[in-house]
Order: sequence, then C-alpha cells, then structure tokens
Amino acid sequence: MKVVQAYRKKSNEWFYHNEKEKLNNPLVLVFADRHLLEEASTIEAIKEEFPYDHIVFGSSAGEIMNIQVVSDSITVLAIEFEKATFVVETENILEHDKDTEKAAEALSKKMPQEGLKHLIIISEGSYVSGSALIKGLQKGLKEIVPITGGLCGDGGNFEKTIVSYKERPKEGEIVLVGLYGESLEVSFASFCSFTPFGPIRTITKSEGNMVYEIDGRPALDLYTDYLGDKAKQPQFTLLYPLYTTIPGRKEGVVRTILSVDKEKNALIFPDDMPQNSIVQLMMVSQDAIAEGANKAAGVAMENRKTKPQLAFIVSCIGRKLVMNQRVEEEIEQVAEVVGDQVSLGGFYSYGEIGPFAKNQICQLHNETMALTLISE
Repeated sequence: MKVVQAYRKKSNEWFYHNEKEKLNNPLVLVFADRHLLEEASTIEAIKEEFPYDHIVFGSSAGEIMNIQVVSDSITVLAIEFEKATFVVETENILEHDKDTEKAAEALSKKMPQEGLKHLIIISEGSYVSGSALIKGLQKGLKEIVPITGGLCGDGGNFEKTIVSYKERPKEGEIVLVGLYGESLEVSFASFCSFTPFGPIRTITKSEGNMVYEIDGRPALDLYTDYLGDKAKQPQFTLLYPLYTTIPGRKEGVVRTILSVDKEKNALIFPDDMPQNSIVQLMMVSQDAIAEGANKAAGVAMENRKTKPQLAFIVSCIGRKLVMNQRVEEEIEQVAEVVGDQVSLGGFYSYGEIGPFAKNQICQLHNETMALTLISE
C-alpha cells in the first residue's frame, strides 16, 4: 500500500506530507471546507493535481493530515492498494424523499458482497439520520460487515453539508466504499472521553430529533437552568451532550445537541431521541480527550498481525471545540501508539460511525473518535 497526502489553502500551492508520486488507480479521499468545495475552481484544481478516476469529496468541520489539524483548507488522502481492491457506490437521500433507511438499504444492495471485508461510509450530515443510515446499510447486506466513517460537516455553521464521488459535491449524497481482498487487515475502535454527571432524567416528550420535555419540564429551560453560567459559553450545546439510553437497548450512546429552538423550548439533536429514553448530562476536559484518543488507538492495535499503514480518523466537532488550541494533541496521541511511520488522515464530523470496541455491530456516535487502521 502506498499513501500520498497533500493539502492547500485557497488559491495556494499544494504542500505534500510525503513525496509526490504517481499512483496506480488510487482511492482518493478529499476533505475540505464546504465553501471551497462549492467552487468549481477548487474541483478543477484537485483533479488537475490528482488526475485519477476514483475521487470522493466531503465537506468537513476540520481536516486531518498527519498530526496537523487544519481548517478552511483542502486535504487529499490518496491510497494505492497493492493487492486489495475497492468499489465505490453512491445514493442520494433526496431521491428517496429524505428516507435515510430506504436510501441506505438501496445503497448497500449495490455493493458486491463476495469477498467484502470492510465498508467506509462518507455521508452528508444535514438530512441523514445516522442510526437509520446504519440500519438501512445492514438490511442490505447478507452478513455483518464492519462499517466505519462518519457524517460530513460544515465547520461551525451547521448550514449544509456536501458529498460526491467523481463529480461536484452536492447535498444529500451518501458515498459507500467497499474494501476487498485477503491481503487486507482492518482494525477499528471508537472511544468517547466525555463523562456523565448530574441527575439521571427521562425524555417525556419528543418527536424525531426534537426533544420538547425532560422530566415533564420544557427541555431547553431545564438544560440551561441546570448548566447556569456554562450555558453562556459559545456553542455550549456541543460542549455538554447527553448520554442517552434508548428504550430496548442495553448500551447507551452520546448525543450532541446541534441547536435549540427557543420558540418551542426544544433541543435539536442529530438523530432520533425517542420518548422514555434515559438521559444524563456529560462533560469533558482537554486531558481526557487526549487520553481517550490514546485508548482508542490502543484498542485498535490489539491483536493486529501486521503494522498499520494508514490510520483513518473521524473525530467529532465537539472534541475539536473543547481542545481548541490543543486540538492536535488527540491526533498526536494516535500517532504515538500506532507509530510515526503510519499515515494519518481524516476529518472532523457531525457524527462518527463505527462499532464499539471489540464488536462488529456498528453505531452512530457523537463526541467520539472513530479510528480505522488499514494495512495489506
């Protein structure tokens, strides 16, 4: 496997992490600021510098190249497999009346399943329900296949996200990459560093991703009253997510509050929040996030037969906001565990997708780092 990484700011020259070289039919993953990806000149510049057939574009809330975290930029991760092969398929949720599960099932049915070893999902993050996305993908598969990846971002704007394969990025697109071959070794881990605190409560009124009441009180009022002065912090909802146990599930998941509806006194989440779900506020420190990244890398490295060549990282925008000027520390922790010869690349997301540690059953996460280690 060969990996070439490069990035550039708008209208600037390309900077390569390693040597620039010609690759043979690579899979090219491009993560960039949404506004840059909307410009035709950006797509032309990328295709001129990387004249390959299989290019996936995704908007992000921050880009990762090696141990650098950059913003308002374009990053390119080009992967040439020696023996393994890959297939890329797409589906648009807008062509399915925004029915995530239906679109995802149709997408996974397109993917050849003989010899399928791993799936990487790069999805738009505005219309998609992450849980329904996973459910639909798994319905279309004949057997359980590990899935990792994430929902694309739009910085801190939360206006729209865009994704594509081969063409100009657009809204509603979901891209699925299938990896095939006995030469491949893929391991993964997801780790959240946030810790629950305060009373355990119950969602008493909700609809879809809107929570109207918690413990019989208007959700926004209860949330802000309990946080007090902390609710005055910029983007405070991303800093204090809810640990959520959905009825019928044993394992809880972290759910970030994307925004609030002041008129309805409601909290808005990236995924469905069913009535009678048990919730608890969460908080985190910068040191805990760095330590969590270290733990994720440690779990992903367990029992590997070969040394990884690529670490594909999807981390939450909430983690980036908490880390602020120290954001690169969580990437450095991954590099410290996997080794400095491993290429690191990825993006900051609106939702992370991956199995829990030592489990192939996939989940949507928030405030989490989802790490995929690949070698052949």
